[in-house]
Amino acid sequence: MSRLHLFDLDGTLIHGSAAAVEISRQLGLETEIGELERAFAAGDLAPPRFAELAVELWAELTETEVAAAFEGAPWLAGIRDVWADIRARGERCAVISLSPGFFVERLLEWGADAAHGSRWPSVPFRDPVDPAGILDGTAKVRIADELCARFGLSRTDCVAYGDSMSDVQLFAAVPVSVAINADHHVRHLASHAYTGLDLRGAYERVSGAG
Repeated sequence: MSRLHLFDLDGTLIHGSAAAVEISRQLGLETEIGELERAFAAGDLAPPRFAELAVELWAELTETEVAAAFEGAPWLAGIRDVWADIRARGERCAVISLSPGFFVERLLEWGADAAHGSRWPSVPFRDPVDPAGILDGTAKVRIADELCARFGLSRTDCVAYGDSMSDVQLFAAVPVSVAINADHHVRHLASHAYTGLDLRGAYERVSGAG
């Protein structure tokens, strides 16, 4: 039987950081995005409002800076190796993240079968944020179900990898989960836990490799 491996991005594949932080670093706006991130983590900003404020903050953002943010992010080691092994086994892997789709979708080039992020305006920004396109924890479950239908699988075939509050609902919806460098929101929910800087170590918890 095949499986579908579902990966979070911020704090999971990217260690100790997030797409928004890495993009802001390219623009010299670490302090400003830090304030938004703290408000979001405290529940004072819903995902659509966070996106609206970030778009205002990144008014001068270019594709070149997005590419630099992606390349310079503190990725876990072994991501391509893990995804290659998953596909070699006849299984599937996907990324589901609240972060901007224009950042998340770059992971298709690394071997993900699917990559879903929030639907932000195209860079450079000329249009406002559509709140309906901004994902939250509930949307992660919905997208997981859509991917299961696409690949002929069910929730019982899924493995979720995540680190924080946005992963709670997905962890509760699937039978196997791996908390990676996780906080208290998901650590107690996970089937397995991994602390470290190499995705291969987390993957070994469920693959039998190593």
